[in-house]
Amino acid sequence: MRRAVTIKDVAAEAGVSLQTVSRVINDGPNVRAEVKARVNAAIAKLGYTPSLAARRMGGSRSYLLLALNDRDRTIEGWTSGEGTDWVDQMLMGGMLECARRGYRMIFELVDTHSSHVEREVAGALAALNPDGVILTPPHSDNPLITDLLERRGLPFARIGSQTPGAGFAIAMDDAEAARVAARRLIDLGHRRIGFITGSDEYALSAARLDGYADALKAHGLFDPALVTPGDFSFQSGEAGMTALLALAQPPTAVVASNDQMALAALRVANGRGLSIPQDLSIISFDDTPIVRFSHPPLTAIRQPVAAMTAQAANLLMRAKAGETDLPMGRLVPFSLIERASTGPAPA
Repeated sequence: MRRAVTIKDVAAEAGVSLQTVSRVINDGPNVRAEVKARVNAAIAKLGYTPSLAARRMGGSRSYLLLALNDRDRTIEGWTSGEGTDWVDQMLMGGMLECARRGYRMIFELVDTHSSHVEREVAGALAALNPDGVILTPPHSDNPLITDLLERRGLPFARIGSQTPGAGFAIAMDDAEAARVAARRLIDLGHRRIGFITGSDEYALSAARLDGYADALKAHGLFDPALVTPGDFSFQSGEAGMTALLALAQPPTAVVASNDQMALAALRVANGRGLSIPQDLSIISFDDTPIVRFSHPPLTAIRQPVAAMTAQAANLLMRAKAGETDLPMGRLVPFSLIERASTGPAPA
C-alpha cells in the first residue's frame, strides 16, 4: 500500500520547516511569496491533503466548532422513534459550512437541567479546545452556559434566540411566524382559533404565543380559553387538543407550536370523527418530513434550521479569523408551506 503523504514530506520537498508549511496551508502572515509558491508546488506534486493536526500547527486556531444540543430531548427523540429531523438539519447546515472553510464540527449532548451543567460544558471545552460554540435551544438561553462562555472569551452563537446578551443570536422571527399562521386562518374565515404552546423552557415558545395573540387581538378574536399548554411532546399535543375540543365553543382551527403536537392534534380530531380541513384546520411549526406524509399533509411554518446553523458557524469562523463589525443578531427568513390541512372555516 502507498504510504500517506504527510506534512513532513511537503516540508522536505519544499526545503522549509513544518511551521512554514502550516502557515502556508492556513494562509498565515510572514511567508514570502517565493516560499509560498515553493510549498504550494510541493503540495501539488505530492498530492498532499492537509490534516487537522497540520492546520493547528500554524497558530492559535483549533479548526473545530462545538455544537451543544439538549441531552434529554435528543435521546428521547432517538429512543422513542418519534424524533424529527431537527438534529439532522442542524448538523447538515453546520457541517457543510465548516467543511467549506476547512473546519470540523463536533456534536455533543449536554443536560441543560443538570446542576453540573457548567462542569459538563467546561469538560467539553477542555477536551476539544474549539474555536467557537453553537448553542441550540434551550441552551441558547441558559445563563449558566452563556455566562461561562462569555467569561472565557470564547465566541458563541445562540440558535433560536432573540434574547439580548452576548454571542451571535441567530433565529427566525418566531412571533411574526405565528402571526402569519394566525392571519392565514383568519383570512380563511376562522374566528375560533386555538393555540397549543411550546415548553416554557424555550424563549421561542413565548414569542410564538405572543405573535398568535397579537394577530387575534388585532381582529378582536383573542380568547384565553383557546390557549392550552404543551411541551413539544406528542402526549402534550393530545392533551391540548382534547382540552380544546371539550370547550363549549371549540375552535375551528388550531396552531400547534411544533410538528409532534400538530400530529397529536390531528389524531385526536380524527378520533372524534372530525374531517380535516372541512371541520378543523391545523397549522404546525417546523415542517419536518413527518408532517408531509400525514393524512392529510399538514400546513406548516418551515423553520430554517440548516440555514440558521450555517450562519452561526460562518460568523464564529469569521470572528476567530479576526474579522470585526460582524452582526450580533440575524433573522433568517421562514416560510408558510400550505398543504391540505387548512381550508375555509365551516359554515
